[in-house]
Amino acid sequence: MRKTIRIDKAINLEWIVPNMSTINISHLRLLATYALVVDCGSFAEAARRVQSSRSRVSEQISQLESQLGVRLLQRSTRQLTITDEGKMVYAEAKKLHDIIQSIDQSLVEPIPSGRVSITVTNDIAHKFLLPLLPNFKAKYPEISLNVITSDQRLDLIAENIDLGIRIGLPRDDALIGRVLYQERFSLYASKEYIEKHTEPSSINELQNHRWILLQQLNVGASQHLMLDEIPFEATPTQYEISNSPHFIQEMVKAGLGISTLLPSTVKNEVAEGSLVRIFPRVSSAPLLFTLVYPSRMHVPSRTRALIDYLVETCRFG
Repeated sequence: MRKTIRIDKAINLEWIVPNMSTINISHLRLLATYALVVDCGSFAEAARRVQSSRSRVSEQISQLESQLGVRLLQRSTRQLTITDEGKMVYAEAKKLHDIIQSIDQSLVEPIPSGRVSITVTNDIAHKFLLPLLPNFKAKYPEISLNVITSDQRLDLIAENIDLGIRIGLPRDDALIGRVLYQERFSLYASKEYIEKHTEPSSINELQNHRWILLQQLNVGASQHLMLDEIPFEATPTQYEISNSPHFIQEMVKAGLGISTLLPSTVKNEVAEGSLVRIFPRVSSAPLLFTLVYPSRMHVPSRTRALIDYLVETCRFG
């Protein structure tokens, strides 16, 4: 049975309850729970509202009474009776309950909204992310995106970036990695380059060609590749180098050399004839493309929506 309690005025709790000044801040929620019990008039109803059990709520009130050193409620099998000290505590606890309830309501997002930042390389941004955005925006019109295109590996935590698409699993324990796709690099050249220099058919011939290397994937010029699934190393004597995967594709198209490129990023160029796959027995070891984000227990619903959408739809290739 619901009990309505009238409080005439608020009284300084430190005068009534000496221990109040030393109460641990972690127990403030106990005060809010107490206010809810008084408002509901029963442990059972209060438990239902916070999706807990009656015994758990009763235990929390007993814990609060121990902290304060006073009896707040008199229990019987049929009703709760609030003590004089309980009335005085309620006057202050009610304010706290209202504050927590207001905060909880303000954080609830029935429809995910707000801004989400994601960093990707320029080629991935144009070839994969961009085609996915119209459907994502149609599904989540209240979410705004900050797409940071960079061919450098940005620090998500230091730069306060929500998500990133990377090659390989994160080595930092502070990051979570969700695998999107697995792919291998293959060798490509332009038709003009092949007509001028002929297509390589052996490892020795490979090393004599002019290469275009991606700076982030190379320490020196050595190329660690696989021939019919058997690892080998090729060390070109002539090569250009760039930190931009997209620019490397353009250099290969311009006939400046051969390079290892991702088949999924050059499908259109192969279809139109501006790039040709060469020496098809050669590839890289399998590479994992992952969606990475800072490890945290409570991911905002707007960020979770983009994570789930990309994991479901961003299947490269």
